[in-house]
Amino acid sequence: MIRWRDPGGGSARRREAAARRAPAGPLRDHLAVPPPSPDTPVAELPLLALDLETTGLDAGSDRIVAMAWVPVDGSAVDLGGARRLVVAADAGVGESATVHGLTDDAVAAGQPEADALTELLAALTGRVLLAHHASIETTFLAAACDRVFTAPFATTCVDTLDLQRRVLAGALGTGPEPRAGELRLQTSRERFGLPRYRPHDPLADALGCAELYLAQVAELAERARKPLTLKAIRAR
Repeated sequence: MIRWRDPGGGSARRREAAARRAPAGPLRDHLAVPPPSPDTPVAELPLLALDLETTGLDAGSDRIVAMAWVPVDGSAVDLGGARRLVVAADAGVGESATVHGLTDDAVAAGQPEADALTELLAALTGRVLLAHHASIETTFLAAACDRVFTAPFATTCVDTLDLQRRVLAGALGTGPEPRAGELRLQTSRERFGLPRYRPHDPLADALGCAELYLAQVAELAERARKPLTLKAIRAR
């Protein structure tokens, strides 16, 4: 039996349960490699910044139509490991084309969902998932893994939306509630003087998330006056 030590408890148990249910193949192989320890210093932390484009926000009925990722190793963004995939969706993209710009023809010619998931799981193995509003990515990946592998998806993640909330709360954590739109990816990046990228391009958003993360943890570490660890920044 595969077991992981995790002082936080819950995430390790979920991953262990998922590994028991997963059939032989890409998902089980991914789950067999434990994530970084909660005590891993942020300066040494391997992450994978991920962005998904979907046909809507309901993971039960909508589908992933594009995904992109870029590795982050400590304080370095590895552009050589960046990848962007269009994912086939039989039902087409509908009105979501106005958001992500992908047409029915482009999506019909995309990679099969199983192939795209296999590539993503390999890239994520041994890394922490990094995303902005990470619950969207984890919910859609869970639905896709259940569909393709008939087993759940489990991961450790860091959410830059949650980190931005902490940044805006100030050193004492008593800052005002963020205003409407203040936690959006581009608005969060503007606070740090980061450049504007085209929205809803998955690779641009994955890179934008990675750059935002580096700025956020630098500020939070300066406030804390000590190095941060995964335990201090991971999503709960």
